[in-house]
Amino acid sequence: MRYFEDFKVGDRWEFGAWSLAKDEMIAFAREFDPQPIHTDETAAARTAFGGVIASGWQTILKCIRLFVDGLMRDTAGLASPGLDELRWFKPVRAGDRISARAEVVEVGESKKSPDRGRVHFRIYGVDESGETVLSAKGLFFVARRPG
Repeated sequence: MRYFEDFKVGDRWEFGAWSLAKDEMIAFAREFDPQPIHTDETAAARTAFGGVIASGWQTILKCIRLFVDGLMRDTAGLASPGLDELRWFKPVRAGDRISARAEVVEVGESKKSPDRGRVHFRIYGVDESGETVLSAKGLFFVARRPG
């Protein structure tokens, strides 16, 4: 189990990679982000993207899932009040292989609760050419080591 004291600025992880099939992208978008660039191949072909691209929400969720499975599941995490600085830099297309990564960018004492601290992670998605396709900064409250 990792506790607040185990994290320092500059710690980095890579959690593996994921990719999406076109039908997965379209199904997700139809339910959660029904814009033509995500759901309609004909309409998307007429855009600057030249075809259907994954919803940014789906791409961040795929990376968050690997972040949780690869790090937070074994961390004494208490809660997260949310993400800041969420950016999608490059479209993700069917078959693109995206690596999920994270880095600690800030740690700090809790101002209100001495039993925890604040850990800010930068969560990334990086494609096979090494380009960042998405990035988000997340704040997580992490328990201090007991006793």
